[in-house]
Amino acid sequence: MVFRTVNLPKVLEISFVLLMILAGSIIVSLFVGVTDIGIVRGITGLFYGWREGYAGFTHLEKEIIFSIRLPRILFAGIVGAALSMAGVVFQALLRNPLADPYILGISGGAAVGAIIGILIGATLLPLGIPGLAFLGAVLTVIIVFGIARTGAQLRSNTLLLAGVIVNAFFSAIIMFLISTSTSSDVHNVMFWLMGDLSLATTGEIVLTGTIILGGFAILYAYARPMNLIVVSEETALQLGINVEKVKKILFVAASLITGVAVSVSGIIGFVGLVIPHLMRMVLGPDHRILLPASFLFGASFLVVADTIARTLMAPGELPVGVITAICGAPYFIYLLRKGRGF
Repeated sequence: MVFRTVNLPKVLEISFVLLMILAGSIIVSLFVGVTDIGIVRGITGLFYGWREGYAGFTHLEKEIIFSIRLPRILFAGIVGAALSMAGVVFQALLRNPLADPYILGISGGAAVGAIIGILIGATLLPLGIPGLAFLGAVLTVIIVFGIARTGAQLRSNTLLLAGVIVNAFFSAIIMFLISTSTSSDVHNVMFWLMGDLSLATTGEIVLTGTIILGGFAILYAYARPMNLIVVSEETALQLGINVEKVKKILFVAASLITGVAVSVSGIIGFVGLVIPHLMRMVLGPDHRILLPASFLFGASFLVVADTIARTLMAPGELPVGVITAICGAPYFIYLLRKGRGF
């Protein structure tokens, strides 16, 4: 596997195409739902009516578009982008095609924090549930890295095993909390565990988006060293890469990105597992292309999945994790059956 000098125009071209796909997904999602505004009418009113205060829409339609759907769509895009690029990093550094952003037990720790918050009524506090979920995710990262660390080294196999063990432990705690609770909030707990994007607030969107963009900048800065480490850690050392330092930075950054995403959206499966595989199959293994491509396409995928989740059983809605699993599981089985290599 040889990585040549990255072709910047190619990166920009791919990113532009995927950005257009994301923009199209957002626009369509804005006008599809229980209140069907119509895509043609919606686009016309959005792009040609802004000078007149969107007079082509009724007051109710403007409320639905800008106060309900747009925040949720932006939220879905941010979470999808975060999970996808975290999946890229974990699959690369662990050299495991089955690795996803939750493989180190981060989802379990976040879930325990969120469930405790729901059961004690932390929903009444600003960022109560997300704050406790993120705290659980951070504690999980500290525990897993503490178990896996051997001197100054961080061995991938030990890290993977530590993540599996910690995740199993937290799964037992989650089952205990649910089975012993008599609260009516158990339904909210189950909905959160399957992914919930319906409670997006402006503050959460801005804060989460800023953190995720900062995380992307860090991960992309180490895209070339990651390429070399994937080929061979010995080769990377010979070329002057501080392998252990780079691995720690990438693992911690990807883990915290995952923690932020899970804390605000719940556990949404298969996004960080399937999207990196799909982009790698189409665009190749160079992380200088793979990271931005997964970031943008992961955002598009979750926007579309959430649109389906809120319209498929209207006026009710499904947890978005149900849709991602229905879409992701068959595709991943197809990849395994076709023998696609990592």
